[in-house]
Amino acid sequence: MSAEIILQQTPDDAALFDKREQLAAVRTTLAERESELAQVRAQLKTFEGRYLRQVGVLYAELDALEARIAEREVDLYDSDSARRRAEEARRQAQETHDAAFGDAHEAEEFDPPPSLKTLFREVAKRIHPDFARDDAEQKHFTLLMARANQAYSRGDTDTLQRLLDDHLEINASIAGEGAAAELLRITRQIQHAERDIATLDAERHTLLSGEVAQLHRDAENAAREHRDLLTELATGLREQIADAQRRFEFIDRQIKAHGR
Repeated sequence: MSAEIILQQTPDDAALFDKREQLAAVRTTLAERESELAQVRAQLKTFEGRYLRQVGVLYAELDALEARIAEREVDLYDSDSARRRAEEARRQAQETHDAAFGDAHEAEEFDPPPSLKTLFREVAKRIHPDFARDDAEQKHFTLLMARANQAYSRGDTDTLQRLLDDHLEINASIAGEGAAAELLRITRQIQHAERDIATLDAERHTLLSGEVAQLHRDAENAAREHRDLLTELATGLREQIADAQRRFEFIDRQIKAHGR
Protein backbone atom coordinates (compact mmCIF):
# COMPACT_ATOMS: atom_id res chain seq x y z
CA MET A 1 0.00 0.00 0.00
CA SER A 2 2.75 2.46 0.94
CA ALA A 3 4.59 1.62 -2.27
CA GLU A 4 1.48 2.49 -4.28
CA ILE A 5 1.24 5.85 -2.50
CA ILE A 6 4.86 6.62 -3.28
CA LEU A 7 4.32 5.76 -6.94
CA GLN A 8 1.33 8.09 -7.09
CA GLN A 9 3.33 11.06 -5.76
CA THR A 10 3.95 13.89 -8.22
CA PRO A 11 7.35 15.60 -8.42
CA ASP A 12 5.81 18.59 -6.62
CA ASP A 13 4.55 16.33 -3.82
CA ALA A 14 7.99 14.80 -3.37
CA ALA A 15 9.66 18.22 -3.38
CA LEU A 16 7.09 19.48 -0.89
CA PHE A 17 7.73 16.54 1.44
CA ASP A 18 11.50 17.17 1.30
CA LYS A 19 11.06 20.88 1.94
CA ARG A 20 8.82 20.23 4.93
CA GLU A 21 11.47 17.92 6.36
CA GLN A 22 14.12 20.58 5.76
CA LEU A 23 11.94 23.25 7.38
CA ALA A 24 11.35 21.08 10.45
CA ALA A 25 15.09 20.49 10.79
CA VAL A 26 16.07 24.15 10.39
CA ARG A 27 13.39 25.24 12.85
CA THR A 28 14.70 22.73 15.37
CA THR A 29 18.18 24.20 14.92
CA LEU A 30 16.77 27.70 15.29
CA ALA A 31 15.03 26.77 18.55
CA GLU A 32 18.27 25.28 19.89
CA ARG A 33 20.25 28.39 18.95
CA GLU A 34 17.66 30.65 20.60
CA SER A 35 17.80 28.57 23.77
CA GLU A 36 21.61 28.67 23.81
CA LEU A 37 21.67 32.44 23.26
CA ALA A 38 19.07 32.99 25.98
CA GLN A 39 21.24 31.03 28.41
CA VAL A 40 24.33 33.07 27.46
CA ARG A 41 22.40 36.34 27.86
CA ALA A 42 21.02 35.31 31.25
CA GLN A 43 24.37 34.04 32.50
CA LEU A 44 26.25 37.18 31.49
CA LYS A 45 23.49 39.48 32.77
CA THR A 46 23.57 37.77 36.18
CA PHE A 47 27.35 38.02 36.32
CA GLU A 48 27.32 41.65 35.17
CA GLY A 49 24.83 42.50 37.92
CA ARG A 50 27.12 40.94 40.52
CA TYR A 51 30.11 42.77 39.03
CA LEU A 52 28.34 46.14 39.12
CA ARG A 53 27.22 45.64 42.74
CA GLN A 54 30.64 44.51 43.98
CA VAL A 55 33.07 46.30 41.70
CA GLY A 56 31.33 48.78 39.40
CA VAL A 57 30.05 50.96 42.22
CA LEU A 58 33.59 51.15 43.64
CA TYR A 59 34.98 52.23 40.26
CA ALA A 60 32.30 54.93 40.21
CA GLU A 61 33.28 56.05 43.71
CA LEU A 62 36.98 56.11 42.82
CA ASP A 63 36.46 58.08 39.59
CA ALA A 64 34.16 60.55 41.35
CA LEU A 65 36.89 61.11 43.95
CA GLU A 66 39.55 61.50 41.24
CA ALA A 67 37.34 64.12 39.58
CA ARG A 68 37.06 66.01 42.87
CA ILE A 69 40.85 65.90 43.22
CA ALA A 70 41.32 67.22 39.69
CA GLU A 71 38.83 70.02 40.35
CA ARG A 72 40.63 70.98 43.55
CA GLU A 73 43.89 71.04 41.61
CA VAL A 74 42.35 73.74 39.42
CA ASP A 75 41.89 75.83 42.56
CA LEU A 76 45.48 75.11 43.55
CA TYR A 77 47.29 75.62 40.23
CA ASP A 78 44.81 77.73 38.22
CA SER A 79 46.17 76.55 34.83
CA ASP A 80 44.62 75.50 31.53
CA SER A 81 46.19 72.05 31.78
CA ALA A 82 44.65 71.57 35.24
CA ARG A 83 41.26 72.62 33.90
CA ARG A 84 41.54 70.16 31.00
CA ARG A 85 42.45 67.35 33.42
CA ALA A 86 39.48 68.26 35.59
CA GLU A 87 37.09 68.21 32.62
CA GLU A 88 38.40 64.82 31.49
CA ALA A 89 38.22 63.41 35.01
CA ARG A 90 34.61 64.60 35.42
CA ARG A 91 33.65 63.10 32.05
CA GLN A 92 35.24 59.79 33.05
CA ALA A 93 33.45 59.87 36.40
CA GLN A 94 30.10 60.42 34.69
CA GLU A 95 30.70 57.52 32.29
CA THR A 96 31.66 55.21 35.13
CA HIS A 97 28.63 56.29 37.15
CA ASP A 98 26.32 55.67 34.20
CA ALA A 99 27.85 52.23 33.63
CA ALA A 100 27.44 51.29 37.29
CA PHE A 101 23.94 52.64 37.86
CA GLY A 102 22.45 53.25 34.40
CA ASP A 103 21.05 49.74 33.78
CA ALA A 104 19.13 49.71 37.06
CA HIS A 105 17.62 53.13 36.35
CA GLU A 106 16.70 52.15 32.80
CA ALA A 107 14.97 49.00 34.02
CA GLU A 108 12.97 51.00 36.56
CA GLU A 109 12.04 53.75 34.09
CA PHE A 110 11.39 51.63 30.97
CA ASP A 111 8.06 52.65 29.50
CA PRO A 112 7.52 51.32 25.97
CA PRO A 113 6.57 54.09 23.54
CA PRO A 114 3.16 53.86 21.84
CA SER A 115 4.79 52.94 18.52
CA LEU A 116 6.45 49.89 20.09
CA LYS A 117 3.20 48.81 21.73
CA THR A 118 1.34 49.15 18.42
CA LEU A 119 4.00 47.16 16.57
CA PHE A 120 3.95 44.42 19.19
CA ARG A 121 0.15 44.13 18.93
CA GLU A 122 0.40 43.86 15.14
CA VAL A 123 2.93 41.06 15.47
CA ALA A 124 0.92 39.24 18.12
CA LYS A 125 -2.24 39.34 15.97
CA ARG A 126 -0.42 37.34 13.32
CA ILE A 127 1.91 34.95 15.14
CA HIS A 128 0.08 34.13 18.36
CA PRO A 129 -0.04 30.33 18.83
CA ASP A 130 -3.84 30.48 19.09
CA PHE A 131 -3.94 31.33 15.38
CA ALA A 132 -1.88 28.32 14.27
CA ARG A 133 -3.40 25.96 11.69
CA ASP A 134 -1.72 22.78 12.91
CA ASP A 135 0.59 21.44 15.64
CA ALA A 136 3.78 22.20 13.72
CA GLU A 137 2.74 25.80 13.14
CA GLN A 138 1.63 26.17 16.74
CA LYS A 139 5.06 25.06 17.92
CA HIS A 140 6.69 27.53 15.53
CA PHE A 141 4.37 30.38 16.53
CA THR A 142 5.15 29.69 20.19
CA LEU A 143 8.84 30.18 19.40
CA LEU A 144 8.14 33.35 17.42
CA MET A 145 5.92 34.74 20.18
CA ALA A 146 8.64 34.13 22.75
CA ARG A 147 11.07 36.01 20.52
CA ALA A 148 8.56 38.85 20.15
CA ASN A 149 8.07 39.09 23.92
CA GLN A 150 11.83 39.24 24.47
CA ALA A 151 12.21 41.89 21.78
CA TYR A 152 9.41 43.95 23.31
CA SER A 153 10.98 43.79 26.77
CA ARG A 154 14.27 45.03 25.29
CA GLY A 155 12.61 47.74 23.22
CA ASP A 156 13.96 45.98 20.11
CA THR A 157 11.88 47.50 17.30
CA ASP A 158 14.03 45.98 14.54
CA THR A 159 13.34 42.40 15.59
CA LEU A 160 9.60 43.03 15.95
CA GLN A 161 9.45 44.67 12.53
CA ARG A 162 11.36 41.77 10.97
CA LEU A 163 8.92 39.26 12.49
CA LEU A 164 6.01 41.22 11.02
CA ASP A 165 7.67 41.66 7.61
CA ASP A 166 8.51 37.95 7.42
CA HIS A 167 4.93 36.97 8.16
CA LEU A 168 3.51 39.39 5.60
CA GLU A 169 6.00 38.31 2.95
CA ILE A 170 5.13 34.64 3.35
CA ASN A 171 1.39 34.84 3.88
CA ALA A 172 0.35 37.95 1.99
CA SER A 173 2.66 38.14 -1.00
CA ILE A 174 2.51 34.44 -1.91
CA ALA A 175 -1.03 33.63 -2.96
CA GLY A 176 -2.51 30.28 -3.87
CA GLU A 177 -3.35 26.93 -2.35
CA GLY A 178 -1.53 24.49 -4.64
CA ALA A 179 1.69 22.60 -4.11
CA ALA A 180 3.73 25.19 -6.02
CA ALA A 181 2.57 28.05 -3.79
CA GLU A 182 3.10 25.97 -0.65
CA LEU A 183 6.57 25.03 -1.88
CA LEU A 184 7.45 28.69 -2.32
CA ARG A 185 6.10 29.59 1.12
CA ILE A 186 8.15 26.85 2.79
CA THR A 187 11.27 27.85 0.83
CA ARG A 188 10.88 31.41 2.14
CA GLN A 189 10.38 30.11 5.68
CA ILE A 190 13.58 28.10 5.40
CA GLN A 191 15.46 31.15 4.15
CA HIS A 192 14.16 33.25 7.05
CA ALA A 193 15.05 30.59 9.59
CA GLU A 194 18.58 30.24 8.19
CA ARG A 195 18.97 34.03 8.29
CA ASP A 196 17.80 34.09 11.92
CA ILE A 197 20.24 31.30 12.83
CA ALA A 198 23.09 33.33 11.34
CA THR A 199 21.93 36.43 13.25
CA LEU A 200 21.77 34.53 16.54
CA ASP A 201 25.20 33.00 15.95
CA ALA A 202 26.65 36.46 15.27
CA GLU A 203 25.07 37.88 18.45
CA ARG A 204 26.36 34.95 20.50
CA HIS A 205 29.87 35.49 19.10
CA THR A 206 29.68 39.22 19.92
CA LEU A 207 28.52 38.53 23.48
CA LEU A 208 31.22 35.93 24.11
CA SER A 209 33.90 38.24 22.68
CA GLY A 210 32.93 41.15 24.93
CA GLU A 211 34.54 42.45 28.10
CA VAL A 212 31.85 41.03 30.39
CA ALA A 213 32.27 37.53 28.95
CA GLN A 214 36.06 37.74 29.27
CA LEU A 215 35.78 38.87 32.88
CA HIS A 216 33.31 36.06 33.51
CA ARG A 217 35.81 33.54 32.14
CA ASP A 218 38.54 35.05 34.31
CA ALA A 219 36.26 34.75 37.35
CA GLU A 220 35.53 31.10 36.53
CA ASN A 221 39.26 30.36 36.17
CA ALA A 222 39.91 32.05 39.51
CA ALA A 223 37.13 30.03 41.14
CA ARG A 224 38.87 26.83 40.05
CA GLU A 225 41.82 28.06 42.12
CA HIS A 226 39.46 28.71 45.06
CA ARG A 227 39.67 32.47 44.56
CA ASP A 228 36.92 35.08 44.24
CA LEU A 229 38.06 37.45 41.51
CA LEU A 230 35.40 40.08 42.13
CA THR A 231 36.21 40.19 45.84
CA GLU A 232 39.89 40.64 44.96
CA LEU A 233 39.08 43.49 42.57
CA ALA A 234 36.85 45.13 45.18
CA THR A 235 39.58 44.91 47.81
CA GLY A 236 42.09 46.55 45.48
CA LEU A 237 39.65 49.33 44.63
CA ARG A 238 38.94 50.08 48.28
CA GLU A 239 42.68 50.52 48.80
CA GLN A 240 42.82 52.92 45.81
CA ILE A 241 39.84 54.84 47.18
CA ALA A 242 41.55 55.21 50.55
CA ASP A 243 44.71 56.47 48.81
CA ALA A 244 42.68 58.93 46.69
CA GLN A 245 40.92 60.20 49.81
CA ARG A 246 44.31 60.89 51.39
CA ARG A 247 45.43 62.78 48.28
CA PHE A 248 42.25 64.83 48.28
CA GLU A 249 42.74 65.76 51.94
CA PHE A 250 46.39 66.68 51.27
CA ILE A 251 45.44 69.00 48.37
CA ASP A 252 42.65 70.47 50.46
CA ARG A 253 45.15 71.32 53.20
CA GLN A 254 47.46 72.92 50.66
CA ILE A 255 44.67 75.10 49.33
CA LYS A 256 43.66 76.19 52.81
CA ALA A 257 47.29 76.91 53.66
CA HIS A 258 47.49 79.26 50.67
CA GLY A 259 44.26 80.95 51.72
CA ARG A 260 42.27 79.80 48.71
